[in-house]
Amino acid sequence: MTAMQNVSIGAHYAIHLPAPDDFAFWRERARGLIQCDVPPDRVAWIEPGATGDLFGSEGPSRSGDKRLPAPSADASPVRASQRFITIARSAALHSDPARFGLLYRVLWRLQRQPRLMEDKADPDVRRLEDLAKSVRRDAHKMHAFVRFREVAEEDGTPHFVAWFEPDHHIVRTEASFFMRRFANMRWSILTPRGSVHWDGETMREGPPARREDAPGDDPVEDLWRSYYASIFNPARLKVGAMLSEMPKKYWKNLPEAELIPQLIAGAQAREATMVAAGARAERARPASLAEIAQSITACRDCPIADCGTRAVMGEGAPSVPLMIVGEQPGDQEDLTARPFVGPAGQLLDTYLERAGIDRSSAYVTNAVKHFKFTWKGKHRLHQSPTAKEIDTCRWWLEAERQIVQPRIVLALGASAARGLLGRTLSITRERGKAIMLDDRTELWVTAHPSYLLRLDGEAREQQAVLFAADLAALRERLAELAG
Repeated sequence: MTAMQNVSIGAHYAIHLPAPDDFAFWRERARGLIQCDVPPDRVAWIEPGATGDLFGSEGPSRSGDKRLPAPSADASPVRASQRFITIARSAALHSDPARFGLLYRVLWRLQRQPRLMEDKADPDVRRLEDLAKSVRRDAHKMHAFVRFREVAEEDGTPHFVAWFEPDHHIVRTEASFFMRRFANMRWSILTPRGSVHWDGETMREGPPARREDAPGDDPVEDLWRSYYASIFNPARLKVGAMLSEMPKKYWKNLPEAELIPQLIAGAQAREATMVAAGARAERARPASLAEIAQSITACRDCPIADCGTRAVMGEGAPSVPLMIVGEQPGDQEDLTARPFVGPAGQLLDTYLERAGIDRSSAYVTNAVKHFKFTWKGKHRLHQSPTAKEIDTCRWWLEAERQIVQPRIVLALGASAARGLLGRTLSITRERGKAIMLDDRTELWVTAHPSYLLRLDGEAREQQAVLFAADLAALRERLAELAG
């Protein structure tokens, strides 16, 4: 029997899926079966490689196989809410062999219970949401923990190869994420479930691979280990949170992971050294955003506050899931005393709307609260704050974050990231990854929209694609946390 055959056995049907992640095939067959009023207990969904055909022992010979019944011309349309379709697309990628049967059962019930997906207590709905959540988490781990290692092809062209072990059938679906992120690289991702290869123009699929098919260390990783050890912050170490977000199964693919046990072992001593060296008088943290707004107006901790500009407070309600942090106010922000209202803010609003992120449901602020500028004729031109100025203002940013308590902080640019981490990082290297600020808050980094405004032509188009992809990934993560 070929993978594409659909065989009826009396009143039962065995549907052989061509691929374990083929949601479109399942959807088409499910729609036809629903229109023919075939109940769930009369359908078996069998993916490639499965040996357990529920009706195999009762089936007729191949010469007696029948096709699926065709819906009548006046068959009622199949009803499915957008919520079901969204969850089903993810759940279909799960490794549970019963997933397609569950999907069909829920779709069957939706024809009689249109509001079924709103019933959080329903066992089928709960199970479907659990499958989808597990798949989204697997995809997030793939985005975070795929590490490419450079190899040279016969003609000397650099090629980057990564090894990953997904829990579910996500490889083909998530290949588009890496295609957008590394559009100009030639790369391959090898997994036990299949491989994908990108040559800069075309995506190809390949067979399953073994760990030994991927390269070992490359020379750059010694530098990466040294960097990781130097920026490891024992004061922020939360072992439980780290293991939750970076399970040990991924460590063998990360060059820095071999350093983690010894870094953890020495964390307490290093933390004591840091505290002793950096001890200083602690001022009381403000108790509300209004108190911060009043206090930053009088702040004179750094020279920027003496430039004749006003302090610009963040905007938004406390207790929201997303906090967006820029570098500093600009000319228009200084004039209006509101963050992100100038050209960069307008561009940010455009991309947030395209990504489906509501700015009004986020808290928006800056790492530095005053506008630093230099005069050019009658115009005030932006001047980047120094690392010391960013670090000085970090106290206020941390006070805002403690009050807002976001689940995700989006840093726009390297200055914003430094204001949150206390160190400088590479946007190119860190974008698309979640960095834990504490045991519940993730830091995501991307470019500042003003960077896009300074570019033109192909360079701007490339960066616009990356920026849009970052916000799309952020929206997905927010949805996962909300679920």
